[in-house]
Amino acid sequence: MAFKWRLAALAAAIALGAAACSSEGGREADEQSATDDVDLTIAMITHAPSGDTFWDIIRKGAEDAADNYGVDFEYSNSIELSEQATLVQNAVDRGVDGIAISNPNPDALNPAIQEAVDAGIPVVEFNAGVDNWQDSGALMFFGQNETVSGVAAGERLAAEDAGKVLCVLQSQGQVQLEARCDGVIEGFGGETEKLYVDGEDMTSVQSTIEAKLREDPAITHVMTLGAPIAMTAIQSAEAAGSEAKVATFDLNGEAVGAIQDGSLLWAIDQQPYLQGFHSVNGLVLYATNGNVLGGGEAVLTGPTFVDTTNVDAVAEYAERGTR
Repeated sequence: MAFKWRLAALAAAIALGAAACSSEGGREADEQSATDDVDLTIAMITHAPSGDTFWDIIRKGAEDAADNYGVDFEYSNSIELSEQATLVQNAVDRGVDGIAISNPNPDALNPAIQEAVDAGIPVVEFNAGVDNWQDSGALMFFGQNETVSGVAAGERLAAEDAGKVLCVLQSQGQVQLEARCDGVIEGFGGETEKLYVDGEDMTSVQSTIEAKLREDPAITHVMTLGAPIAMTAIQSAEAAGSEAKVATFDLNGEAVGAIQDGSLLWAIDQQPYLQGFHSVNGLVLYATNGNVLGGGEAVLTGPTFVDTTNVDAVAEYAERGTR
C-alpha cells in the first residue's frame, strides 16, 4: 500500500536524520520507541445500523491504525442500546486493553462505560456523545460538534433561499441526530419540520419521504443526516414529482457522485476515517506512553462542506473508502 510505503520512507528518513545528529551515531540498542512490540487488544463498539457505508469508513480508519501498530482489533455493533451495553460488558469480561465506543444515548450507555473505566480499561468515545463524553469517564472524544454543524447547515440553506426545510432523522433517541436537526432549525430560522424514518428499512424510508413530499408541496429542501438516506431521498423526490433539493450530513462514494452530477446539493463531512483512526491511535498512545489528546476538549474532525467546488479533490479518497 502506498500509504504504508510512505510511512516506511518517512520512518527511514527520520532514522537517518537522527543518526546524523547523534554524537553516538544513533539510538542505543536497548532503547525502544513507545509503541515498539505493542501487545494490545482494542475493542470498538458502535451503534452502526446494518448496511450504512458511513460506518465502514470509521472501521477502515480503525483497522488501518491497528495495522500500523500491530495491535489486535475487535469490532462489534448494534443499533439497539441494550445490546450495545452488553457488547461493552463482553469486552470488559474478555479483558481488552482499551475500548472505543460511539455513545448515541449517554443515559443508556454511560453505566456500562463507567463499569469498563472502573475495571481499569481506558475508554475513548467518538462520533456520538460530544456534549457529555467526560461524564462517562472517557479519556478522549473524536468527532464533530453536531449543534455547530447543524447551525452551519441551516445558515447555508438560508443563504440558498430555501423555503421550507424537511429534516429527516433515521432513528429516534440519538442525541447526535437531534442536535443536528435542532442546529439546522436554529441556523435556518425559517419554516422547518422533522420527519422520523426507520433507517434500517430503506424501502420504508423512501415511501415515507415520498408521501411527505406529496402531502406538502411547500417543502423546497430535504436535509438528511446520512448519505444513504440522502440517496434514498433523491429517489423519493423524483417519485413524488417534487422539485425539492436534497443536502446531507456525511459522505460516501455515492454521495460524491451525486454532488458531481448535481442531484445532491452538498454534504457536511465529519471525516469518519479520522474518528476511527484516532480512536485506536489514542488508545495505543495512552497505553504505551500515557498520552491524552485534546487537552480536555473534544478532538474535532469536522465539519467541512463538500460541494461542487471541492468534490473532485475528495473523489479518489471516497472511491477507496476513506472519505
